[in-house]
Order: sequence, then structure tokens, then C-alpha cells
Amino acid sequence: MKQAVKPGGFLLLQGYTPKQLDYRTGGPSAVENLYTEALLRALFADWEIVLLREHEDILDEGTAHRGRSALIDLVARKPTGR
Repeated sequence: MKQAVKPGGFLLLQGYTPKQLDYRTGGPSAVENLYTEALLRALFADWEIVLLREHEDILDEGTAHRGRSALIDLVARKPTGR
């Protein structure tokens, strides 16, 4: 993902946190495929993190993604010159 963004561009990500495994309302079933705030901060330490927040919401995106969900949002800006 990082390589696909132009210098000065933004990356927007919404994913599931490990708490999603408790809800079983969609998303990956393996913890290693879920995001944590610490993981994203480490992966994007060289970028400007504009927004990083964990939250819960009710999703209704078809039968595989319906119900209370544990989400994480990231908005990060790639430095210019990279």
C-alpha cells in the first residue's frame, strides 16, 4: 500500500481490530490479519498520521458483514520526496 501512494498523497484505510473476533460479524478470522493501533503506528512511523482511531459501529454490507464491528481507521500522508 505504501508504495502505491505518490509523495504527498494520502492513504485511507479502514480495517478490523482483534476485538472483531469476538463479534464474528465479518472480516478476517485470523488475528494476524487484523490491525492494531500500535501496528499501524509502527508501519507508518515515517508518515504523517492525520487520523488513527479505533471505534465500533454497526455494519450492514451484505450477509458476510452485518452487525456490531470493531473497526480501525487510518488516514496517513506520505512525505514528499519519497
